Amino acid sequence: QVQLVQSGGGLVQAGGSLRLSCAASGRTFSIYVMGWFRQAPGKEREFVAGIRWSSGSTAYADSVKGRFTISRDNAKNTVYLQMNSLKSEDTAVYYCASGVAAGVPTTPIMYKYWGQGTQVTVSS
Repeated sequence: QVQLVQSGGGLVQAGGSLRLSCAASGRTFSIYVMGWFRQAPGKEREFVAGIRWSSGSTAYADSVKGRFTISRDNAKNTVYLQMNSLKSEDTAVYYCASGVAAGVPTTPIMYKYWGQGTQVTVSS
């Protein structure tokens, strides 16, 4: 199994920045891709960004391109989501996830393990 523990998040004003972290432990050798998703109240969980564990190749949702950056530190088994120029519509619970699929899947079902979630609230 893989355990994912998230940190970061909180309350920020519009235009501000936050960084989320997701530390993996357990069978980390089985991680091929890591993703960040978010879920706002009353909405479905949506893809935000993803990264291939070995190559570092990334993918982003159109809504966050140019504002969010996903990165990973293989030595620390940690993936990060740097969020800049935050907007009120970025308010949601953010989840990290790990999977074994090819590429960078954008659907939640393609990810096997999930972090506990962390609230990000952007005030306007």
